[in-house]
Amino acid sequence: MTDDVLLTFNAGSSTLKIGIFELKGARASNVGRGKIDFDQTPLTLRYSVRQAHYEKPVKGDNDTNFVSIVGETLDHMLAHLPGGLSAVAHRVVHGGMTFPKAIPLDDARIGQIEALIPLAPLHQPQALRVIRSIATLRPGVRQVASFDTAFHSSQSDLVRRLAIPRRMHDDGVRRYGFHGLSYKYIASRLRQIDPVAAGGKVIACHLGSGASLCAMEDGISRDTSMGFSALDGIPMATRPGWLDPGALLYLMRSGMRQPDEMEDFLYHECGLLGVSGISGDTRVLLDDDSPEAAEAIDLFCLRISGEIGRLCATLGGLDAIVFTAGIGENQPQIRARVAQRLQWLGIEIDGNANNRNLTSINAASSHAKLFVIPTDEEQVIADEATALIM
Repeated sequence: MTDDVLLTFNAGSSTLKIGIFELKGARASNVGRGKIDFDQTPLTLRYSVRQAHYEKPVKGDNDTNFVSIVGETLDHMLAHLPGGLSAVAHRVVHGGMTFPKAIPLDDARIGQIEALIPLAPLHQPQALRVIRSIATLRPGVRQVASFDTAFHSSQSDLVRRLAIPRRMHDDGVRRYGFHGLSYKYIASRLRQIDPVAAGGKVIACHLGSGASLCAMEDGISRDTSMGFSALDGIPMATRPGWLDPGALLYLMRSGMRQPDEMEDFLYHECGLLGVSGISGDTRVLLDDDSPEAAEAIDLFCLRISGEIGRLCATLGGLDAIVFTAGIGENQPQIRARVAQRLQWLGIEIDGNANNRNLTSINAASSHAKLFVIPTDEEQVIADEATALIM
């Protein structure tokens, strides 16, 4: 048996996503994927290896016995593969100013990642507990961390600056940006699909339950909608996006005094769910005839188109827009409404191509190209790990 299996872990607040890769030479080839949804009971690992699909009950506990969940996941998945486990790679949301690129992990670096928890208190601990579980279960296996913020480290200091005292900026209170692994994949994939467009001024729209936009020039991040935290930018499923700080002061004076209460409100009660009072899921809202659902969708599309306009100012022009992630890849109604609001930019969508979710969806008369490109964060994590360990 050879050690030629690489696993990627993408830990969210309510899910654990796993990618299964075989290492062949200097390349990581995806052969399967898995997912555990912690909101469902009983806990179940659903995964595929090549063409086969499996469902396995998981006996561990999401709180006090998480390491058991990781152990069962490893046992189930590796049982279908001829090779041994060579490495494990992780998505870590925040690299702060410390990590502008992927890194091999050791105790010191794990400690540095832990020190960044205040910058991402809901996301950072999730990745850390997977990292520590692997270290406990397979102490000899190499581990690598890829950071969602790293792709945006190319942005200028001006773009990353908040209008606050300079000492605070120097201490790390600045715009970081997220979904960087997704944008890195889109930049690479667009270069394969249309090298000319990829070399120009591109705005990628990562539209899922978490959503953001990124302005890229020749595949390099120049600006993004998310800032200091993953709350910023356009409205999301349950997060508000841009919010006047004065509104937060008002809420604090009105009784929402505790940081934990405010945090839960901002991450779980706002966004499309808050506006509609129905759901944060755009699929549900598009199927609902109520005016509240329609308003939530209209606000979502208005803010996306408005942010595209702002990012055009950063880039000094626009050559292409890419839609990606769950909403961006699968919901033509959202893409059409955004494009309609951008007609002033000379953007024209091809309705037939858009409804069929084709890769190229712009009309021939459009001044900018429009693409639908599925993202693959796990492949980026695996590629970055392979570059470090091979």
